[in-house]
Amino acid sequence: MCLPLALAVHTLSRSIRFAAIAFFSLLLCACGGGGTTSDKGAADTTTIKADGTVIIGLRPLPVDFSEWKAVAYSPFRTSTSEPARANEEITDDMVKEDLELLRDAGFGLIRIFASSKNEGITALRVIKANSLPIKVMLGAYVNSFEYDPTLSASAKAAIIQGNEEELARAVALANAYPDEVVAVSVGNETQVDWSFVKISSYQLAKYIAQVRKQIKQPVTTDDNYAPFAGKLPHHPAANQVAEVLAQIDFLSIHAYPSEDALYSNPDDADTWPDWDWRQATVATVATVSTELDKTARAKAMMDAALEMTKKQYGLVRTFLDAKGKSQMPIMIGETGWKAEMPSANGNNSRYKFMASPANQKMYFDRLSEWANLSKNGSGPRSIVWFEAFDEIWKGSDDKWGLFTKDRTARAAALPAPVVVADAISWIEAEPNTAVTSTANPAVPGTRYTIYGEQATTDETLASAATPDLRWDPFGDSAYNVSFADNATSDAGGSNSLSITPNPRNYGWGVLYQSPNATTSNLSQFTDSAALNFSIKTMYAGKLEIGFSTDTELRDLQEVFLQISSGDAYGYRSDGAWHDVRIPLSAFKAINSKLDMKYLLARFMIADRYQYTGNAAGQNIEVVIDKIYWSK
Repeated sequence: MCLPLALAVHTLSRSIRFAAIAFFSLLLCACGGGGTTSDKGAADTTTIKADGTVIIGLRPLPVDFSEWKAVAYSPFRTSTSEPARANEEITDDMVKEDLELLRDAGFGLIRIFASSKNEGITALRVIKANSLPIKVMLGAYVNSFEYDPTLSASAKAAIIQGNEEELARAVALANAYPDEVVAVSVGNETQVDWSFVKISSYQLAKYIAQVRKQIKQPVTTDDNYAPFAGKLPHHPAANQVAEVLAQIDFLSIHAYPSEDALYSNPDDADTWPDWDWRQATVATVATVSTELDKTARAKAMMDAALEMTKKQYGLVRTFLDAKGKSQMPIMIGETGWKAEMPSANGNNSRYKFMASPANQKMYFDRLSEWANLSKNGSGPRSIVWFEAFDEIWKGSDDKWGLFTKDRTARAAALPAPVVVADAISWIEAEPNTAVTSTANPAVPGTRYTIYGEQATTDETLASAATPDLRWDPFGDSAYNVSFADNATSDAGGSNSLSITPNPRNYGWGVLYQSPNATTSNLSQFTDSAALNFSIKTMYAGKLEIGFSTDTELRDLQEVFLQISSGDAYGYRSDGAWHDVRIPLSAFKAINSKLDMKYLLARFMIADRYQYTGNAAGQNIEVVIDKIYWSK
């Protein structure tokens, strides 16, 4: 008999918790099975090969898995940053309110990302105590420890211990709530190349097997669709995902057509698909009014978005079939559409023309129709909408919710046949679609100054023309940046920009940008113009210098040019000040699609190791000054 140990591991003091995990694992090992999954599709099928390998059948998903409308759920309401989530007080009453809202909106399956106190533990307790008709796909969130060379031994050990504790919580919860937990997912977006929690396929497979042998529910992992379509794994060998496929009962993939509008590859459309998210030709169709034009174009965009999602699913199905996994079910574990453009959205300006409650509802309705048609087995077994509620701690990745953070329903959350008249009229009047950009007035003068202290005749100051410009890091690459006193900066100046990187496993970067994606028009700066700056550093290896632009068709473009000590641009890594001049033509030779009418990130400096080839972990100061574009 499986032991109901739901909170036992969680409530132990940290000093003895790790040892207790091993003990509980022994107690729980009889609850599930072991071995490698076959493609036989039968949970009770077991084969032992000559080499002693145990091969077991796929555990079936519940019969009504496809019938439950599914949504991703996190309870956080007030946290404004990721660290703050650990201290947010989540009560049973709050979770009960949330789950009743989701139940009333017709959702019968929730995906929970972690088995922590605030997430899996509380939600399952509330569901059980209140007999809520909601099933749970429980997550075990594991963190990366294999790829960051800057991790100390103690920090690495702490991450490994934290992962073991999370896995033990997931096992305990799955066994304590066998009627509520219908599946368990180990790891979230760990295999794709842009992952923030990269875990090797070998290690992830071990984690999955560790959980699977201790529980009875079917087990999976959640990831972007690409690695399971044979594209963009972060590990060296693309076929290593086969190790993961050998341990799971079904696959849960993520598909976001709005995100892949920027990152797809039209030159490799069969395996890395592109899609026409602008639908520009629809806008030329003669209609009674421009409003109808806009509605028709938005609907065409959302039709194309669904087709993109279907294509990504099809690529994964084809890949699994080729790997001998034709019986393995696939679900879409995350997909969604932003209802608004977050205020902290940065340079992803396409959201101005894609994000809307109306577009969200159009995508939701199309997904729901596909899900209904897929019940015969020709499509995904389930589709999990991301997400239930907005989470402000996510910053630029917020506003995906069917409900706002205040628990106000958006249009897509309204269950049929319930109709709110003013919401429906609002839906029809407010679709959003990709329209062409409008350039700001051209920057006058012969110099566009990004940073400098010495006034120059005939210049435009970037910060005066665009007051919200600011220095930001690349993603999660932490860094120290300060305008340090430095009497030897430029002629007569006393300040310079000092950057001391605290790099992540991929490197680091700093950019000067408008958080509202306001562009500057440098169309009068022709190919003979140049980006100029002064630099002083002892940094080893190459540095990357770049910028980004929007385009008339809302197609974000970026460029990075690598500079090396002693090159023709004037860069020297010798600890003294040097003036660097890079012609615009050198940037355009790398990316011809740049459009200076829509300058976005005015200046970027970075070291991304996969492009520079530098050794990881440098935190040598880089000081820059006198950054400007000149004609």
